[in-house]
Order: sequence, then C-alpha cells, then structure tokens
Amino acid sequence: MNFLNELKEGLIISFRAIRSNKMRSVLTTLGIVIGIVSVTLMSTAIEGINRAFDESAAAFGTDVLYVQRFPWVSNEDWSSFRNRRQLEVKYAARIERQVTLSNAVAPVVGTRRRVTFGNNATEDAFVSGTTQDYLLTSGSALADGRFFTAEESAGGRPVCAIGATIGENLFPTEDPIGKTIRVGGFPYTVVGIFEKQGGLFGTFTTDTRVFVPLFSFQSHFGGRRDVSIQVRVADLSQMEEAKIELEGIMRQLRGLTPGKPNDFNINQQEILTETFGPISLTIATIGLFITGLSLFVGGIGIMNIMFVSVTERTKEIGIRKAIGAKRRTILMQFLSEAAAICLIGGLIGLAIAFPLSLVVDQFLPTAMPLSVIFISIAISLLVGVISGFLPAYRAARMNPVEALRYE
Repeated sequence: MNFLNELKEGLIISFRAIRSNKMRSVLTTLGIVIGIVSVTLMSTAIEGINRAFDESAAAFGTDVLYVQRFPWVSNEDWSSFRNRRQLEVKYAARIERQVTLSNAVAPVVGTRRRVTFGNNATEDAFVSGTTQDYLLTSGSALADGRFFTAEESAGGRPVCAIGATIGENLFPTEDPIGKTIRVGGFPYTVVGIFEKQGGLFGTFTTDTRVFVPLFSFQSHFGGRRDVSIQVRVADLSQMEEAKIELEGIMRQLRGLTPGKPNDFNINQQEILTETFGPISLTIATIGLFITGLSLFVGGIGIMNIMFVSVTERTKEIGIRKAIGAKRRTILMQFLSEAAAICLIGGLIGLAIAFPLSLVVDQFLPTAMPLSVIFISIAISLLVGVISGFLPAYRAARMNPVEALRYE
C-alpha cells in the first residue's frame, strides 16, 4: 500500500514538474517522439511486408508441387539451367496416370498479350492456357462465375476466367460475366473472375492473368512454349514422398539414366518461405537498429535534462529527506518523471505514426496491429526508466545536510 501511495505521490509531483517547465518538457519529449515514430513506422512496414508475403505465398499452395524447367531460387550459375530442354504438355497426362500420392495435375503455359473490352485495355497482360483442373492445383478461388469445364477445356472453347486486376481495368462499372473480351485479338467470353490476391508477388498471382482452355491457347498463340505442371498432393503429411515419386516419374519421362542430374526442378511454397525468412530478419534487424539510434539519442537527451532537474531541485530533495522521505521515494519520484515524459512522447509518436503509415501504405504494404502499439508504449516506458535511473539514483543518494546547504 505504501508503495502505491509513493507511486501516486511521485506521479503527481512529476506532472507538476512537467507543467512548470513546459518548453523544456516539449523539447525533451521531441527526441522520444521522433524515435517512436521511426521505430513504429519501421515495425509496421516489416509487419506489412511479412503479411503481404504470407498472402502471396499462400497463393502457391502448401500442398502443390510445381514441375518447371528452372528453379525459383538457386545459388548456382544461371547458365547451368539455360540449355535445359523445355517441358512438354503431354507430361501432365502421363504424370496423372502414374502418380499415387497426388490427386490433381494441371499443365500451364503462358504468354503476354493485349486484352481489350470496348475502349478499355490492359497492355501486356499474362495469358495462361490450362485445363479444368487448374482450380484444384492452385490456392486460388473464384469471386464470381465459374471456371471452364472439362468439355470446354477439351474442345478448346473460347471462354476464359480473368483475374481481379484485369476485371477492374476492363470492367470498372459493370459485371464482366458473360461479356466478350478480346485476348490478343481473339474473342473470349468471360465465365468467371478470381478473388483478388494482391501481396508481394502480384505479377505471379491470378490478379493480372487471363485463363483460357489449353487447346484454345495452343491454337491461337502457338504450342511450342515452356510448360509448368502443377501437381496437388493428396496428403500434406506425405509431401516429401510425393515429391520423390514425382521426381522418379519425371526422370523416366525425360529419359534420364541413373547418375545423370535432373534437367528440371520441382518447386514448392516452402522454398519461398525458407528464402524470405532470413532476408526479412536481416532487413528487420538493420532497420530497427538504425531507427533505434534515434531512441538512443532521445534517451540521452532525457538523461541530460533529468540531471539538470535533479541539480535544480537539490534543496527540495534535501527538505523531503530531512522530513523523512526514503531513498526509494526520491528514486520513484524522478523515475516517474522520466517515464511520464517518455510515455507522453510515445503516445504523441503513435498519434503521428498511424496516419503516416496510411500514407506509406500507398507505396509499401504496412500493418499496425495492437502488438506494435503495445510494444511502442513499452519501449517508451523502458527508455524513460533507463534514462532516468542514474539521475534518480543520484538524487536518492544525496546527503540531506549537503542538499540543504546547496544554493
């Protein structure tokens, strides 16, 4: 109970001291405000980038294997992959017949074409040719309409499903379902539109793509193109076994003898997360260290001002100790004052950082969860306690007789 009374009394005296030296308190707080704004903006940017990455990586599917000519990430010289033979569409059907641990296979080929509807156009859009099983082998979902059927796929019908960004560009004020667009000059009827995925890999998600039946794609845009084969694993716990099985089938299809290296790669979402994790940690460490320097400078400023405050109030300290104030009480008083100054600076910094994060979000993904807010407040208090400890300790250790003599 005595501790609570001492804390209450210390806070009252602290706020009186802050009010009596308004300009000095404002200038002292400014360093903490700048520090908290810097740290908070950096934290929100890191949090936003991590969330955007997670959303983007989810679009690749945790249970999907991608058989492709090139690896997504590699430490090897890129020239070692350049002369690999292209994958062929026919591999997909043979994989589907032979796999036992996967339940869906879809080949995907792509090109870039101009897509138009009336006076609206998307230049250089991604056009993907695939089969009806694409939805089963991707982490994508339709927002409206449907995907093309097996009959439409096998017959190469002129139908398509479009990404959210394509839909926004071509149909800003109307429903795209049932409308006929021109893809590379060829007419296609829109039967579905995908949900918006966004994230860091917007180029590689469905947002900027137009999906058409594979045979229609080959008829209009040519069949001699590199192929990516997406294979969905039936049981996530058997991911490694499915990958080994798929590798064996592909080596057989490619005619590779034992001991000969693979001339293809099996990519998966895990590769992205393993690569991005250390990069994100490095960026976060460097960024928070640099922004933390401003907090360090602010803390030094507070320590300096608190030493000045202790010197100015030496006689007051002597009087309080002479009438029975304990060292702990004096220590608590000056710690409370330093913590209060930093807390006010932290709250002001948060009030400034939030609208700034909304501005930054227009150029870089940001997110300010409650955890960032609580951490910022905790950092403010911690800086106040650390910065104020030495001045408060000096005040608590003063000899009351010497303090009363001070002029």
